[in-house]
Amino acid sequence: MTDPRSPVVLITTAFLKPGGEVDSRLQEAGARVIFIPKPNEEPGRFRKALGEADAVIAGTHPVTAEMIDAAPFLRVIARTGVGYDNVDVDAASRHGVAVCVTPGANRQAVAEHVFALMLAAARDVPDNIAEVTTGKWTQRSGRELSGATLGIVGLGSIGKTVALLGRAFGMRVVAYDPYFDSQFGEDHDVKQVELGELLSIADFITLHLFLDSTTKHLIDAQALARTKPGAIVINTARGGIIDENALADAVRSGGLGGAGLDVFETEPLPVTSPLVGLPRVITTGHVAGATQEARTRSGLLAAEIVLAALKGDNVPHSVNGDKLTVSAGIA
Repeated sequence: MTDPRSPVVLITTAFLKPGGEVDSRLQEAGARVIFIPKPNEEPGRFRKALGEADAVIAGTHPVTAEMIDAAPFLRVIARTGVGYDNVDVDAASRHGVAVCVTPGANRQAVAEHVFALMLAAARDVPDNIAEVTTGKWTQRSGRELSGATLGIVGLGSIGKTVALLGRAFGMRVVAYDPYFDSQFGEDHDVKQVELGELLSIADFITLHLFLDSTTKHLIDAQALARTKPGAIVINTARGGIIDENALADAVRSGGLGGAGLDVFETEPLPVTSPLVGLPRVITTGHVAGATQEARTRSGLLAAEIVLAALKGDNVPHSVNGDKLTVSAGIA
């Protein structure tokens, strides 16, 4: 029987399941694990679990200041992913709670999905499939990736993986990043450019940024007006980076050749969104990082982070280590 004073780990990440490897690893370390994948549907049970939790492994469900205030034993929030805009980091820092991410776990999955969207948009795959299934036979021309210019906004872990895949497709790769890795650029023939130049020369533009006050609507009507005619925009980062109304207008006007979007300002995507049903706009439901392999890596890394925090060891991959008011063993 588990000691009632054992540390409690609350898991809200929907793809982690009772009896899985993460559950087993945490329980073997002496933790009591509570799974609540849909907190909104079990508010009473969720509040009770928060009141007991020493650690939270969180998916995309919001982790608000009110929730953190209601968790007196909480030491760490481990996000299964690299985005953390759903976590109130300031509130966590005030309470001495480390907020950590799982970098690198899904970079290959996301990068591959970028090219799934890119190829689908370049060859108009969804519309072709729809026409064939209704008996139509329209052999329209598409576009090749080889020889095209790929513009990467944000050359971090995922952006670099996208760059390597782009080079493998025979694309010319340019990138904008305030902290551009010059050695990577030199090693892999990736040219550093400013954002304005990237927008004006890229045939395909792909976004790989965190969402914060500096990147909110970075791609707005003004930015879209600077894009190369017929360019295709891909977003697998965060929906708020793009002004969706401006994007829809740019596609309708023909200024943009199309878009491939996996993330949106409001998720699930409302049926009233101007993007729904818009020709040449391909939408998927925030699944870029959702491969079996990526989810396994992300879950296990989150478990390692939690176990380090529970032991009082250095906690890796913290996004708020410099802001904590209480020591939390931050690496």
